[in-house]
Amino acid sequence: MKAHPSHALRGFTLVELLVVIAIIAVLAGLATSMASSMIQKAKKTTCLATATAIETAVNNFYTEYASMPSSGTADTTAAAPLKTDATTGLNLLRVLLGIESSTASPIYNSRGIKFLSVKEGKANKNGLIYNTAGTDITGMFDPWGGSYNIILDLDYNEKISAKTKAETAAVTLNGRRVAVWSDGADGVSATGKATDDVKTWGQ
Repeated sequence: MKAHPSHALRGFTLVELLVVIAIIAVLAGLATSMASSMIQKAKKTTCLATATAIETAVNNFYTEYASMPSSGTADTTAAAPLKTDATTGLNLLRVLLGIESSTASPIYNSRGIKFLSVKEGKANKNGLIYNTAGTDITGMFDPWGGSYNIILDLDYNEKISAKTKAETAAVTLNGRRVAVWSDGADGVSATGKATDDVKTWGQ
């Protein structure tokens, strides 16, 4: 009986293993980058939807009461909740949510209508933050933990001059009573540095 020659099994060489590892590393890096990009895109979409909901709520308030939810006489920017005028922004949100304090003076939303419906956030991000009793809001944050800025047409000429702090010049928005924006993922508000602002105009 003839004996068959035995063939030794050939394994991978070190070079082949290194090439495979390098390819896997490159693919993993691309996948991570794509996932991060998709997450940021989803956050921008959520942020824009919330900003648009705020703008719609103000317009619906005007339709219902024939006035703006503020007693000012000049176009005013309010932020909720991280800027120096946070109280103004929070009071505006309370009016739009229909949870205005009964001791507020004047009472803007006398019928207690809920014009604004947005989700509750967590850890000071991505939505409304309520107090421990759940009876009042303590803030409203964009998906990155920053503010929503709201400018109102309080001189009633249906023209507002909106300008994020990243823009070098204000944009005149004709036929509008309100505009809303966020400083975006980087939170940069220095002139000319923020390129990821989310705003309800010129997107």
